[in-house]
Amino acid sequence: MTTHSGARRLITIKEAAAYTGLTVSTLYKMTGRRHIPYIKMGSLLKFDLAAFDKWIKDQTVMPMPVR
Repeated sequence: MTTHSGARRLITIKEAAAYTGLTVSTLYKMTGRRHIPYIKMGSLLKFDLAAFDKWIKDQTVMPMPVR
């Protein structure tokens, strides 16, 4: 997971699983359904960490106000 200044930080599916707490299997299913952003490099799946963080943020459900 090394990065060069200004370069996109790409993580593997195993690293994405550890990062999110989801299983590798679940992430494969989500990529197959195109529910999460990913990059396909040949047969490898990679995740742009900035895009992944944005996707996670976009999944946030705000609580309803108390009446």
